[in-house]
Amino acid sequence: MKNILSGTLAIDLGNTNTVIAFQDEKDINAILIDIPNITSKPGVIPTVVWFEEGSEITKIGESALEMKNKVNSDLFFHSNFKRLIGNPFEKKDHKILSPPESGAKFFEVLWKNVPKEYDIKRLVLTAPIDTYKGYREWLLSLCEELTVDEIALVDEPTAASLGINVPFGAKLMTIDIGGSTIDMNIIQIEGGEGKSGPIAELLKFQGNDVSSISKQKLRCAEIISKTGSKIGGKDLDQWIVNYFLPANQDTRNLLIAEEIKCKLSSPEIKYEKKHRVNFYIDGYDEKEFLISKEIFERILIQNNLLNHLNSLLKELLNEARGKFCNLDDLNSIILVGGGTQIPLIKEWLAKKIAHIPIKSPPPIESIALGALAMTPGVKIKDILNKGISIRLFNRREKKHFWHPIFCRGQTWPTEKPFKLILQASKNGQNTFEIIIGETKLEKEYDVIFENGLPKLAAVQSKEEIIKWQKKPLKIVLQNQCQLGEDCLEIFFRITDKGEFYIKCFDLENKLLGEFKLGNIF
Repeated sequence: MKNILSGTLAIDLGNTNTVIAFQDEKDINAILIDIPNITSKPGVIPTVVWFEEGSEITKIGESALEMKNKVNSDLFFHSNFKRLIGNPFEKKDHKILSPPESGAKFFEVLWKNVPKEYDIKRLVLTAPIDTYKGYREWLLSLCEELTVDEIALVDEPTAASLGINVPFGAKLMTIDIGGSTIDMNIIQIEGGEGKSGPIAELLKFQGNDVSSISKQKLRCAEIISKTGSKIGGKDLDQWIVNYFLPANQDTRNLLIAEEIKCKLSSPEIKYEKKHRVNFYIDGYDEKEFLISKEIFERILIQNNLLNHLNSLLKELLNEARGKFCNLDDLNSIILVGGGTQIPLIKEWLAKKIAHIPIKSPPPIESIALGALAMTPGVKIKDILNKGISIRLFNRREKKHFWHPIFCRGQTWPTEKPFKLILQASKNGQNTFEIIIGETKLEKEYDVIFENGLPKLAAVQSKEEIIKWQKKPLKIVLQNQCQLGEDCLEIFFRITDKGEFYIKCFDLENKLLGEFKLGNIF
């Protein structure tokens, strides 16, 4: 019997391939999950769906690809649907399922087939930033029925940038050459210059939908410029076939071409060495051809790939300049997608932009792994929507005041407890009352009128502290303390369930007890 692993599952739904990765809460390394008849290799699932109306069986991934050439595939075979989800300009076609419905079927079958050895405590999903709002709404509808306690959302460019030492606030160029599209973006990662870094957005927490009430909103990368085209790896495969067999449409040959393309993209393959490749010419008859890296590059050049990339890059940089972003402002260029691993494309980019570092994380799984990095083994944190304070006595002014413990906007659960040392407010004191208050949910602002028009006052009133309507906790010391003497050491913390605890020690480090004061909700 396999050991049960408990932790975080990341799903990066791509237009061509979907990546599924898992990180055990006790391990820093991610696992690419293998699902028989669905994954093409561990962690990688072709983003395709086979759905027949009236049928109880929906196929995805590898099993759906096997159905591609069956009768009525134009109706039942669904692909390239991810980029249309959340797109207000989505074009209708004659498929049985719409793009959002195709994505929902894909997700449903995938979730049911995750191996039982993975105990999913947390699910992290990724979203494109150009259609983020609509895509997020679609994901929310998917998450309603999922039996998982925590669900978070990460934007794709930020996830791709993590793990390669890109500083928060940096401007990046991302080039993504997938199976069916080329996408180029210049983005700015959230954070830097005193701003908070990117965090995942909570959709579900402790089994509850918090998508509309959580203060932990996605700090999303900003798009400065973008461009793209509907050319991708599948077109390159067809060019290879056409070079040897013009107008041949046998899909078996496309799979063979894809395999040789990946082989010739390896840096270990010598430029001149020729490799044998067999293509189908009629039924099951085959013909042998020879191909090398040199021939492969000739095919790409003859089909104007480099000219096309030049045009896209020029368009991208022109739009960026219109927003006061120049090449010299870029921290690095990130390559995403299998097509960016082709040596000719890497050489083209290095010549066009020689002075900007080019970073190439694992081309297919980098976004899913980055999503895991944004939500590591620790709990996904929420944001306090009110401050929490303790009432203390100011002996100099001889009056009580509120001392903040946790401020509005801080994340929880707490990583480190907040430490506070209390002094005696009178001679012979051995009892301390712990009185807690919280700030009002909404701060009130003073409004004044000038010439009959409302205007905010220059100096705003302080936030009001409301005392908790609970009996104060009394801590009794064995020894009496004198006025102004340090007597009690307290550690405050908030658990992942929102419970507010304190742990008390005397000044000889003797534990006096740990107490639950209440709940932050």
